[in-house]
Parts: sequence; structure tokens; C-alpha cells
Amino acid sequence: MIGGVWFPDDVWFLDELTPGQLRQRVGSLAQVAGIDRFCEEDGLARGARRFQVRTGSGLVFDVLPDRGLDLGAASFRGVPLAWISPAGHVAPGHAEHAGAGWQRTFGGGLLTTCGLDQFGAPSTDGGQDFGLHGRASSTPAQQVNAVADGRLEVTGRLRQTRLFGENLVLDRTIASGIGSRAITVTDTVTNDGFQSQPHMLLYHMNLGWPLVSPAAVLRVPGSRPVARDADAERGLDFWDRFTEPDPGFAEQVFRHDFAEAGPVEVRLENPELGLALGIRFDTRQLPGLFQWKMLGAGSYVLGVEPANCRVIAGRGAARAEGELPVLEPGESRSYSVSVEVSPTTGTP
Repeated sequence: MIGGVWFPDDVWFLDELTPGQLRQRVGSLAQVAGIDRFCEEDGLARGARRFQVRTGSGLVFDVLPDRGLDLGAASFRGVPLAWISPAGHVAPGHAEHAGAGWQRTFGGGLLTTCGLDQFGAPSTDGGQDFGLHGRASSTPAQQVNAVADGRLEVTGRLRQTRLFGENLVLDRTIASGIGSRAITVTDTVTNDGFQSQPHMLLYHMNLGWPLVSPAAVLRVPGSRPVARDADAERGLDFWDRFTEPDPGFAEQVFRHDFAEAGPVEVRLENPELGLALGIRFDTRQLPGLFQWKMLGAGSYVLGVEPANCRVIAGRGAARAEGELPVLEPGESRSYSVSVEVSPTTGTP
């Protein structure tokens, strides 16, 4: 027992059973794992769907089909992993897209999808205005399906389209398994239109207390952090450490540049809890990694944000810097991000 989180010496008991042996011991797989479907009935979330996935390892997480198939609240053996904003789960009809209106219905959660044609600061490109972080997270998914048969899998499709504008389709699979401590999000984005289309995508992963605390350390192997602005510059020597909540804290954003392209794992380790959370992705798919460090009172959160573009100042800035990704008609691009909980020992 370390900080209230219990890990066995090697594997958890479900790993020692074959599927047939497990079925002999339960009347239904729902006894240990499954996917439960809910429809919210109160407040700004009213009418929105929510799927709760239980893997049986102690990992429990929400999938939000009406919020871009984002990942909401998540916990491991009762320990919260994700930061939840004051807004919480909000139905998509309340979204505000102009300027910084995105912040009013940003729920936090383990993953908020930013895109599909804009992420970062509000921007103007080609005479068109784009709001903070785009429209994906307020787009309800269609063709949603959930499977719990040894696999624990939710699939669905987002379509972002405008008359005389973009027609982008995102096909998403969220996968785990019985006894697993991991979640894998696999996306394919396709330009379903007939003209070249800018395509920006960022995985806004939001980690919170008690995983984020003064005992925690962030590890980003092989990277060099670059400060976004003067506030981040002041915190550059301490980008990987955390303080107690500070009501006067000014957010800090860092871009991490990697010496080599390929698979990477970003880890937030908390020895007091005996718990670590790893985020894996491939910089050949997602060459940008942004870190949002916000240690304010009530907004005590670490954002780990892999992206397909290394510019966080919006679409206009990405075009001006020659880094705006583009999909040709009929072209598809695929991405994968995995999250896994594991034990950790020692001190930061």
C-alpha cells in the first residue's frame, strides 16, 4: 500500500485467468468489467450521452459521444486522474465558438479533442475567423458503437462540414481490455471534400490533483522545452515541477522539441501516491507537444498536448510559419495516443 494505491508485485489477478476461466467464475462479465451507458438529465449536460468504461483493473473512465468522443472523468482504484473544469460535462448545444468562447464549455477531462481545422489561439486565416481550439470537442459523434466482450471498445465518427467550406471526417476508436490499465485512442481524419483543406489536431489531455501535486515530476525524455511567452520564460527552469495551488498563478505554456522523431512516452510520476501516468505517441504523426502548466486555485491542472502541428498561436500563424498541415481531397491521416497507469517508487 503506497499512498492509498495498491499494486501487486507483478500482475493483477485477472491477468492470470484465461477468458474461459474468467467466465467460469462470474455470471456475467459485467461483474468485473464493462461499458455502461447513461444520458444526463440535469443542468447544462442534460440530454448528453455518457459511457462509463470499467476495465476490471481499477481503471474507470468516461467516454462522451456528444462531446467529440472525448474522454471525461477517469480514476484508478478510486484515485482521480483527470482534472474536471468548473463547467464539467456540458451538452454540445451550449458551445460558443467565437473568440475564447470555447472556455465556457471546456470540461477538462482526460482528453479534449481540439481541431479539426484549427487549434490554439483565436485566429484569422483567409478572411475567416477561427475560435480557440476549434469545433471538434462540441461535435456530437454519429455511428457510435460500444463492444464489451473481452475487448472494451467504443467507436464513432465526427463530421465537421460547412457549405462551401471544409468536409472533414474523423473516425475514432477508443480501446482497452479486461484487466487493462491502458486506453488507446486511434483516429483517422479524411478530407471528404473536393478541395485541399487545412487540418489541425491537438489532443488536450488534462491531469489533475492528487496526481498533480508538489510531489509529482513530469518526464519528457529527449525534449527541449521552449517557453511560449514571458510568463512561461519565468518558469522555464521549473517546467517539470509543481507547487501548491496559487490564486495568482499565470498559466505557462511550453513547446517540447524532440531531437529525434519516433515513439515517445511522457510520464507524470507521483511517488507519494506510488502512481504514474504515461502518455505515448509517435512524433512522426504528432510532431508537436505542448505543455500547459496551470497551478491556479480551482484551475490546478497539467495539460499534456500532442499535436500534428508545432504552432500553438492558431491557424493563421501556422500558415505564416509554413507549418500548416493540409489534406488533399480524399486523403486520410491516422494518429494514435495511449494512456497507461503504472506503479512508481522513489522520489522525484
